[in-house]
Amino acid sequence: MTAASVDPLLDHAWQRDAGAVPLAERMRPRRLSEFAGQSHLVGPGRLLARVAETGRVPSLIFWGPPGVGKTTLARLLAEHTRSHFVVLSATAAGVKELREVVEQARRRRGHEGRGTLLFVDEIHRFNKGQQDVLLPHLEAGACALVGATTENPSFEVNAALLSRVRVLQLRPLAIAEIVALLRRALEDRERGLGAREVRADDGLLAALAHTAQGDARRALSSLELAVDLLADGEHELTREIAAQAVGARSLRYDRAGEEHYNVVSAFIKSMRASDADAAVYWLARMLEAGEDVDFVARRLVIFASEDVGNADPQGLVVATAAAQAAHQIGMPEAVLPLTQATLYLALAAKSNAALTSYAGARKDVQARGSLEVPLVVRNAVTTLMKAAQYGVGYKYPHDFAEGVVPGQGSYLPAALAGQRYFTAGAQGWEAAQAARLAALRGDPEE
Repeated sequence: MTAASVDPLLDHAWQRDAGAVPLAERMRPRRLSEFAGQSHLVGPGRLLARVAETGRVPSLIFWGPPGVGKTTLARLLAEHTRSHFVVLSATAAGVKELREVVEQARRRRGHEGRGTLLFVDEIHRFNKGQQDVLLPHLEAGACALVGATTENPSFEVNAALLSRVRVLQLRPLAIAEIVALLRRALEDRERGLGAREVRADDGLLAALAHTAQGDARRALSSLELAVDLLADGEHELTREIAAQAVGARSLRYDRAGEEHYNVVSAFIKSMRASDADAAVYWLARMLEAGEDVDFVARRLVIFASEDVGNADPQGLVVATAAAQAAHQIGMPEAVLPLTQATLYLALAAKSNAALTSYAGARKDVQARGSLEVPLVVRNAVTTLMKAAQYGVGYKYPHDFAEGVVPGQGSYLPAALAGQRYFTAGAQGWEAAQAARLAALRGDPEE
């Protein structure tokens, strides 16, 4: 557990030995006006700017990806409102530690008249018991809670706590915002790298910013390492040096969290919209981030039936073949059959008739229970069954021209006579069967 106000030793270590504290820590903004990004929250007249002015911090949850300023914003709010700042890590703090911190906050308010800002990092990792401990104290105003999470709070934080806080979504920093931050770090002689007198053009800084994927901490760490890689006497940061510093960056893609579902959703919806370019991009996002090949293959097979269906029956053949091939050969070559199937399915004619037809039939099955099978299609395997008229009147379709019994009618249960579950789509092979379907049903011509 970490439970302490801001450590002055850490805050001022860089004054004694700049190398002892990472650049990202040294460059933390000291006031809201220095804060990079999140203008929708900290800009003039915006919520957090008003909070800083009024001096009262409501209970908040900062939701956003790593490196966008969640911890820094909490510290700045504490400083601007003259609140005591306490940090808890949700991965280590137990109920006992929570109660101690809240009790200290209550005494501090009573004896000193000073508020406490309790910052809980990774608040989504608090269990229900830990979250429940906070509820009465938040209502009583013993302290203000500021939680930080990379996960969607609606999935991970219980409703009782959510109802007592305001969730603020922080966004990944834009390339231009990160470039400005890197430039400031390069030129700042007090806290940054200015004393090294390193030069770097904006294009190079933009490349570093791009690899950071909106994460200011990652960008600053990359810049610091790149400068450290320069030989003595060198002052020009090159792309070769920057590439060494960046290395192989993993994409932000949590296979167990919300980003996983966001990317998968984008992949499916891109194929559904026949957007082949977007579909293959999202496929690459999954595979390059280490997604399980079999998972991707299963999504393709499902999509082939759910969204392509009989508009292009070959789609299911392509998808299942790609799934088998990808499983057999593994990565990295598995990207080829998976890409082939993705492109085929994105460009294929679309029909969701398999989904809607089954859904309609399922609804009647659930609503009406086990309706009787018509006698005509029952199998008479015993003398008693034959005496009960099982199978009487059944005609074998292969005995007739084109394999269809004239005037056959439907084999649905009597209670569902005239019910229609399938509507032929307007594309591909399925559309070509619409007239035949109408003739088989005996529907009047339009």
